Amino acid sequence: MTLGHIMFYVLGAGGVASALLVVTRRNPIISALYLIVNFFCLAGLYLTLNAQFIAVIQIIVYAGAIMVLFLFVIMLLNLGDDRKLSDAITVRKVVGAGLTLGLFMEVLYILLTAGPADSERAEAAGIALGTVEAIGAQLFTTFLFPFEVTSLILTAAIVGAVVMAKKKLD
Repeated sequence: MTLGHIMFYVLGAGGVASALLVVTRRNPIISALYLIVNFFCLAGLYLTLNAQFIAVIQIIVYAGAIMVLFLFVIMLLNLGDDRKLSDAITVRKVVGAGLTLGLFMEVLYILLTAGPADSERAEAAGIALGTVEAIGAQLFTTFLFPFEVTSLILTAAIVGAVVMAKKKLD
């Protein structure tokens, strides 16, 4: 096992752990901080897969700009009322836990059955896909419309947060 494989598993475990902490924390600010940790783990995973450009963009865009947006929305909404949160076990939580366990078992099966030849083929394909030229060509040809729609959705989310905060002040 190489250092790249070890780092992949360590960063993967850190990403899963931080994702679990994001959804289990009561305080939204602490949850947002764990989301930043998750973004950095994902950037590290991208580096182990030879996708340097995507790793840098992950840190700049998500850990930087998107998290600032999230924190502004959290502060605008003032989610301080913990009484509304309930810890009752519902059918949704049981089904979600079952689906999560099933997904975990599938991932474990794939990790245990994948051989070294599979990882070498994936690494060779990842080097060609992770370049700036390949991503730019796909982004501005194939995915131009979804790219623009994403900017409109983010703008609508900001406007919605401001409107909700304005109603609370009145």
